[in-house]
Amino acid sequence: MFLIFDTETTGLPRNYNAPLSDSENWPRVVQIAWQLHNVQGGLISANSIIVKPEGFTIPFNASQVHGISTERALSEGSDLQIAMNEFVEAVKQSKYLCGHNIEFDLSIVGAEFVRLGITDEFSGKAVLDTKNDAVTEFCAIAGGKGGKYKWPKLSELYKKLFNEGFEEAHNAAFDVMATAKCFFALLKQNIIKVSELSPTEIETLNYIAPDLSKLLADEKALKNQDIRDKAQETPLTSQVSNLKSQISFTHLHNHTQYSVLQATTDIDELVKRAIDWGCPALAISDLGNMYGAFIFWQSVEKQNKYTKAHNEAIDKGEKQGAKKQELKAIIGCELYICKDRADKKTQDNGFTQVFLAKNKAGYQNLSKLSSIGFTEGFYYVARIDREALSRYKDGLIATTGSLSGEIPNLILNVGETQAEEAFVWWKEQFGEDFYVELNNHNLPEESVVNEVLLRFAKKYDVKYFAANNNYYLDKKNATAHDVLLCVKDGQLKETPIGRGRGYRYGFPNNEFYFKSPAEMQKLFSDMPEALEATNEIANKIESFKLGRDV
Repeated sequence: MFLIFDTETTGLPRNYNAPLSDSENWPRVVQIAWQLHNVQGGLISANSIIVKPEGFTIPFNASQVHGISTERALSEGSDLQIAMNEFVEAVKQSKYLCGHNIEFDLSIVGAEFVRLGITDEFSGKAVLDTKNDAVTEFCAIAGGKGGKYKWPKLSELYKKLFNEGFEEAHNAAFDVMATAKCFFALLKQNIIKVSELSPTEIETLNYIAPDLSKLLADEKALKNQDIRDKAQETPLTSQVSNLKSQISFTHLHNHTQYSVLQATTDIDELVKRAIDWGCPALAISDLGNMYGAFIFWQSVEKQNKYTKAHNEAIDKGEKQGAKKQELKAIIGCELYICKDRADKKTQDNGFTQVFLAKNKAGYQNLSKLSSIGFTEGFYYVARIDREALSRYKDGLIATTGSLSGEIPNLILNVGETQAEEAFVWWKEQFGEDFYVELNNHNLPEESVVNEVLLRFAKKYDVKYFAANNNYYLDKKNATAHDVLLCVKDGQLKETPIGRGRGYRYGFPNNEFYFKSPAEMQKLFSDMPEALEATNEIANKIESFKLGRDV
């Protein structure tokens, strides 16, 4: 008896080698599907069950893959216990457990067994994977490690065997049908071997598929409805007439050339641009280091001297024109925070978190944290952890950061429950110096994150502010920035941006530039209070000298 099965989940584990009892590490089952076949390929039973989430939510990025949202799972799902009990009955009737990259699914379901206290029903079963070495050689897809062939995706294997694609990939029911069809085809071609089957039995194998036509029609209807719903959504309209004609805005999340190989902005040009726009203050928050802190302060001091001279000349009647506003320098850093900075066995870059020095003591603590990242935590990147942060948090303002921050990342990839727990931790640590950062680079992920962050902000009385996480000065610099990323990663620019082998890292669009106050006003016209909050934060920050007179 062959049991072919597949799962859809809330995401991926942090550590694939973690014990199944590590509940926080292993994602939850969102859907489980299977087909049970006899040795001739005949269908004995098949099922597909969406699991009702209890104690967790389905994150946005996961639902984008398999199309099952928290709302849908709550509406259509079955209790986990019921789903697992039905699956266990199929396991008991099987001799072989089969799947594509089945070790992942065995671990995912095994972790659910542990959570429910179910006996390990997989023990003693033979395992057959349609992504083994023999199948890899058969597909012969270039791009693997060390010049070898890469493991085929299910869609690539299906295309190789049948010269066509299959519908509804990443829906467990259809993935199981595709896997089962591939599995029996590989058996017939003697690429996957089962010693119990004689040559005659192999030759007469005949895969009988379940009828999924109704399920396919239902899935297509759901997708079409989703498209219609999105088409009817009205974007947030600008109420510019209700806002100030000249808004005062402070950029609090800016990267410079000192975000090594990750940003192109020149500090002097950044400072000049902020003064030209009449910004009251400006922050830098380079990734993982404070290399540019003194140069930034020095540049602001230099430009402020010019501004003072300009304003004095106007007062004396020596010059005509508008007076300029002096600029306050805000020194920050976007630090990498991992689980344990002392652990250098497994790569863990963690997440990035933006901090701003509120005063000289805060600057010294931020410098200390940055140094700890290099002297104690460096492993691929300079990292700190919560323990170090708890010791040196005084005088710092913390924000939720961009999509790579802890809370946004949890919202997108783990679930709102875990994200809320993290939100509470940050609020407890920083109190009124903890702020929600809202970014809008025209990304759907940011829309999801901002909606959840605003709910958290209201629930826990945390203020929020508008930001534009930027890495280059002008929109036209996006291409140069992309080239810089290629240099950093040793990639060719013509390599497509995406995930997985054959793709490279790159930004999703060209909106990560230093935007004017007017542009920020348009982006956040529906929440002027988020724009005003940037100046409230700037006013919290004390000016201090970094240079000495010599």
